[in-house]
Parts: sequence; structure tokens; C-alpha cells
Amino acid sequence: MEKVSLPKGTRDFGPTQMAKRQFIIESIKSVFQNYGFQPLETPAMENLSTLTGKYGDEGDKLLFKILNSGPGSIDDFKSLFKLKEMVNQGSIKSHLKNIIVDFFENFYDKIKNQNLIQTTDSSYLLYRDTIISELILFKEIYFKKYPNEQVGYLQVKDLIQNDRSFIAEKLGETLFKSLGKTFFTENIEKKYFDSENFDFFKEIFRDASNDISNYPEISIISEKGLRYDLTVPFARYVVMNRHEIAFPFKRYQIQPVWRADRPQKGRYREFYQCDADVVGTDSLVCEAEIILMIKDAFKALGIKDYSVKINHRAILSGLAQILKAEGNESALFVAIDKLDKLGEEKVKEELALKGFDESSLSLLFDILNFKGNTKQKIDFLTQKFMNSEKGKKGLSDFTEVLALLKKFGANEDHVEFDISLARGLSYYTGCIFEVKINKVGIGSVSGGGRYDNLTAVFDSKEKSSGVGFSFGIDRIYDAMEELQIFPENATASSMALVAHLDEESFTYGLKIVQSLRENGIASEIYPDQTKIKKQLEYADKKKIPFVIVIGSEEMKTGLLTLKKMQSGEQLKLSFQEIISNVSIR
Repeated sequence: MEKVSLPKGTRDFGPTQMAKRQFIIESIKSVFQNYGFQPLETPAMENLSTLTGKYGDEGDKLLFKILNSGPGSIDDFKSLFKLKEMVNQGSIKSHLKNIIVDFFENFYDKIKNQNLIQTTDSSYLLYRDTIISELILFKEIYFKKYPNEQVGYLQVKDLIQNDRSFIAEKLGETLFKSLGKTFFTENIEKKYFDSENFDFFKEIFRDASNDISNYPEISIISEKGLRYDLTVPFARYVVMNRHEIAFPFKRYQIQPVWRADRPQKGRYREFYQCDADVVGTDSLVCEAEIILMIKDAFKALGIKDYSVKINHRAILSGLAQILKAEGNESALFVAIDKLDKLGEEKVKEELALKGFDESSLSLLFDILNFKGNTKQKIDFLTQKFMNSEKGKKGLSDFTEVLALLKKFGANEDHVEFDISLARGLSYYTGCIFEVKINKVGIGSVSGGGRYDNLTAVFDSKEKSSGVGFSFGIDRIYDAMEELQIFPENATASSMALVAHLDEESFTYGLKIVQSLRENGIASEIYPDQTKIKKQLEYADKKKIPFVIVIGSEEMKTGLLTLKKMQSGEQLKLSFQEIISNVSIR
């Protein structure tokens, strides 16, 4: 019998976990509503045309694509006939080869950058041996085409390390059919890898598989995808419903999203986001209110040590201007966004490959590494941006947001100006935000920014400016668990349990439990006739704070026994006194 398991990167949530998650969600939802935001939901799946091209190249690779269902309509039959015709013509085969050639070169670069190619490393040895075995399988065809060439073991080793283009060109299709299948379906034994490397290789081949549907001819295989975030579906909703919406439109949305990422601590393939967006205004009041909402939400959750990092895309564009790299902004932003993960030296290497020279890199990191308070950073950049209009615009917006905070009566506590904050999503155009909880081993728990052109990608006539941010429920949960700051009553499903000693007291208790519910107190009665000890153990396991014990004496006097589970204290009280005691907890 097959072992029961969950897909990697997904989780079940039991009652205790769900109670804590609901505490987080309800706390954040209350803040959203307090600032005038309205609820919205969108489908779990969107058309791929809606999703692709909105998250940058790296984001598009993480889209979960949904295979079209089997034949069931005339259109489905047409698609199948078209696919068969394309296979016969060889166009899919040609595209697959191009995909895998590109993929393999990236694959080689990735494993090289990850320092996995070492002659004594088991993952390298297995990788090398797999390449060799593929060469052997390929040899017959290869020798027919190149009868005068011989490929031996040592030449193979040299090819791997010195001539990756040869392997990419000659083995593209075989790699897809064999190596991709081997890693992606886990036919290879995990004992050859440590867990991290095994998952790393699998994800690389998953990327190769996902890349196939980016080619137009392959779109008939997959036309839909699971939503990657809540912002793009929101923009799509705005465009489709613009005549019914009152602008500025303020909405919040709390739903799961999916990303084909490599699972690790704080990073899942299925997770919840809590989004709040305003569309239809370019007022920087919205940015200031985002900071206020983050502060209010963390106050409600009991999180005290955190940082709200802020930057502006125009400040980053200003950096590109003074580096004379306006045509290479995307590569610059993506690389800067990886600083926390890769470190300065690796980012420098990546930018050097993109054409940035040593003098540009030196200037860039002089700016990114500047230390000082917010005012000092603003003064520093003001000098650097003397000839950069974009940089001046970014600084102007940022200083206005800080001024608006003061006008709201708030201070700059927890707010940090981070020049290196880039946020990889390509649709941001203004202020950008990222929130981290300090002293926990978890990445950002919230992020967002302004997007002036996102709705225009769905309708060129629709150019509503928007700004928003998102809380990551799962990471906040993990952080609060690590800090042990969930309130005790967050996991209580019921406030009171009615326990009974016999059949007669059970019947009496039915009226008591219903009266408690009518008074707004979540309550339950133990359904079976059993020892009082077992009923108290039940209340203890469910963390029910109060137990009302009913026996013959309680029924006779009307004074019920109220047991406080945390202290063990027992009181004899009337029903109304019990209502007061339980309600004020």
C-alpha cells in the first residue's frame, strides 16, 4: 500500500494551529476594516495570460501551471488535433530542444554558482556519471553523425568543466527525457544526496518542465495557472469591474497563493496572504497609512520588535542613472534584491556578467553600504542625485511620506530607510515596503509597494495608480511560535464545558449549555456518560478555561460548580454569576 503523504511545501493545520492562524487573520482583518477596506475574493486559478509577465523572469518560473483537462468539447478536440499535427511537423520537438539547450546552460551556471561541482563531492560524481551514461546512450547517434570523433572518459570530464555548450547542444533532448525525468519523478535514490542538494536538483528540472508552457505552441497544453499573488488578480478584477467600482477603491483579500519554489523554513508552495490595496489615487497618504496599518496589526498581534524597511523604485532608477546603466535597470534591480540571500560578492559577480564594470560596482556598493540614520541617508543621496531627476523624485516622495506620518500624529519608530531594498516584482513603480520581525530566523513577513501601470497591462485605456501590501500569514505564524507570544486564549475553541455526573445532570446541563450560548459564551457539553476525570482531561486538552460541573447537589441548590482550569480554583455560583465570571475573562 502506498504511503500516505502530502505534496512538498504544503501542510495540514489541526484545530490548535487553526485557532492561532484565525487569531492572526482576525487581528489583521480588523485593522483592514478599521481603515475602510472592503473584502474581496478571486478564483484560485487565473488564465496564464493574466499571470505571465507580471512578476519578472524569476517569478514567471515559479508559476504553477494547470494542465488542460481531457477531451470534453469541440475546442478540446481541436486542440488535440492541433497538438498531433504539431508533433508530426516536429515544431514541438524543435522547441523542446531550444528550451533544454537554454535550460542546461542555466543549469550548469547554477550548480557552478552553488559550489556543487567538486571532484570529491558525491552530488558532482553522480551528476558526472549521469552525463557519462547519457553520452553512452547518445553515442550511436553521435558516431553516425561524427564518425571520426571519439569521446572518452577524460574528454567527458573536460567537456563538463570547459565546454558546456557542447553538452547543451548535443544532449538537450536526452537531458529532458532522461535527466529531467530522473530527478523530477524521484526515481533516483535520495541516499546519493543530502536533502538540500536533492531538492535543489529537482527544482532545477521542475523549472525546465515549467518553461515548456511559455512557448506559444505549447499553450494548448496549459492555459491556466494557480494565482502567484493577490495583487495581479486584483488588478484584473478592477479592469473587469471598473464601471461598478467607486474610486478610490480600497479592498482587502485573504486567500491562499501558490509558488513552485523550493520548500524550506518559512517558504512554502502553498501559503496564505493578507492583502490590502488602494487603486484609483496617487496620493502618498496611502503609503503613510500602509505604515500605520502595519504598526496597528503588529500591536494587535503582540509583536514589538520589527522593522518596516522602505525605499522607492525611483531611487533605484536614480542609482541606474548615475551608474549609466538605464538600459540595464531590470538586471540591476534583480541582483540588488538578492543581496540578503547571496551576499555582496556573489551579487557583484552576477552584475559583472551583466556588463557592469569595476568602477560602477565600486560606486554602487559605496552607496548601498552607506550607514547612518534616515536624515543622513537622505542628505547623502541628495548629493549623489544632483544630476538624476528620477533619484530626486524618489527622495521627494519618500520625505513626503515621512512628513505625512508626523501629520497623522505617528512617529518613525520601526521605520527604516533601506537604500538596498529592491523587491523583485517588476510591476512596482514607487515606494516599496518590506517588513521583518527581528530576532527570528525567518525572512520578510510583509511587503508591497506602488504600481502605477499594472492595470494598463490588461487594458491600455485603464491606467489607475495603485498601492498595496501583503502580510504572509504563515511566516507571521512561524515567527510568533518561535517568540512564544500567542495569547493563551488564542487556542480556546470553547470558553466553557458543561460536565455532568449522571443521566439526570446531563439532561439538566443541556439547558445550561444552551443558555450560555444565548449569552454569547462559546460552550459545549460533554456528550457521553463517563467519569468526571475524563471530562476534565478533555477540557484540559482543548484548553477550555472553565468547566461547569453539575451533580445532584447543584440541581437541588441552583448553585453550580465553576472550575477554573488554569488555577484549579472552584467556586459555587449562580448561573448569572457564572455568566459574569466567564464573560470578563
